[in-house]
Amino acid sequence: MKITDVLRAEHAVFHNLFDHLETTVPRVRTLAEVKGLATLVEKLHGPHSKTEDDLFIEPLEPYFDQMGQQETFHAEHEHIEATLAKVQKARTLKDAKKILLNAIAASRKHFDKEERVVFPLAERVLKAKTLSDLGVQWLNRRS
Repeated sequence: MKITDVLRAEHAVFHNLFDHLETTVPRVRTLAEVKGLATLVEKLHGPHSKTEDDLFIEPLEPYFDQMGQQETFHAEHEHIEATLAKVQKARTLKDAKKILLNAIAASRKHFDKEERVVFPLAERVLKAKTLSDLGVQWLNRRS
């Protein structure tokens, strides 16, 4: 399986989670519940982000550099993670909801960019064997 297929599949799971959270968060009644939901997203997003950074973005960095986007994807991952961490520091239910929904919106925007730009770029410039080898590395990391 190609790494791009793996990451697209993970994105599909995230999109379903985000759909659920966007309808659920506005109805949540306690700060603890919102923080718990943010923790769930953090625990899923962290390994996904690390996989992208370590296995996927690194081989593409020369192309990002040519496009003037070398730091963008790392920075976006860090921004999303920092925003999710801010939910834990929120002191009011209203603030926590707003921060969590902002993190979800930033994630959706980032995923969209990856799906429209980064995955097609990878499939264009990396060899099929490289994409498959990266998929195997992903699988080995999950074991």
